Amino acid sequence: MSNQVQYINPDGLFKNPAFSQIVTTQGTGKTIYIGGQNSVNTQREIVGKGDISEQTELVMKNIQTALSACGATFENLVKLTIHIVQGQDLYRGFQVSQKYLSGLKNPPAITGFFVASLAHPDFLVEVDAIAFIPEE
Repeated sequence: MSNQVQYINPDGLFKNPAFSQIVTTQGTGKTIYIGGQNSVNTQREIVGKGDISEQTELVMKNIQTALSACGATFENLVKLTIHIVQGQDLYRGFQVSQKYLSGLKNPPAITGFFVASLAHPDFLVEVDAIAFIPEE
């Protein structure tokens, strides 16, 4: 069985260059599950209180650090789930995330939704991720 990741945007579903509708993995490899990342830095400080753009920047950097620790990059992402506190500007957060995702040959599948609150009242956004590195 060959190893492969397939990104699918079938006819009949909305096609958007920012995300894939379906991602499948087949074969052996390493699956990476990254728990919800928020805007806490290495000194345990909340960065960007009240600023979704600044928080999203650190969230994406935290995901990049987690991927790198596993030998992966954003190219290996297959799924992102984005939690945004109600009342925040989705577009501002999305603009920041696109600095990291817009150049991908195959963007991951993405699910985003608004929530009443997150684990700390100063958190405005949290993102969890799944990546896959096929064995060669």
